[in-house]
Amino acid sequence: MADVAKFLDKAYEGKDFAELAAAPVSALQGVSDGDAEHLKAAFNITTIHDLATNKYVLWAQAINVLSK
Repeated sequence: MADVAKFLDKAYEGKDFAELAAAPVSALQGVSDGDAEHLKAAFNITTIHDLATNKYVLWAQAINVLSK
């Protein structure tokens, strides 16, 4: 992923990957503060790391890969 900046809000462009993992999910382009609140309420997801390692996200990814 050479140009990860295209996936981020402008405020997070140029941050290193450790900072991005700790950033709020709203740092991802297209994820609003309201969306972030819903993710926290439903799945206790507050950071990009939390989202990436969420068991439901991982299960969905596995199902998708195995479906091919």
